[in-house]
Amino acid sequence: MTIREAMDDAMHRETADDAISALLEREVWMADVDTMTLAIHNVYCGIMADHEQPNEKDRDQARQLIAAVGQAIGTGGGASGA
Repeated sequence: MTIREAMDDAMHRETADDAISALLEREVWMADVDTMTLAIHNVYCGIMADHEQPNEKDRDQARQLIAAVGQAIGTGGGASGA
């Protein structure tokens, strides 16, 4: 199932909770720069990090990753600072 098909299916659910559940069942996740920044920090920096909280490098990597995903799914996915 493509992302578009998963989104179309989710949009036809009765409630927002049902829609989110449908997306999660299909392993479709939504993330903003803040969420992606924390995920990158947790995965790539981990316990060996020289910093406890995400830094600007983590945030920049998050923006780049979101842009790359956007390009892969055909949305253009410009990396804005929003």
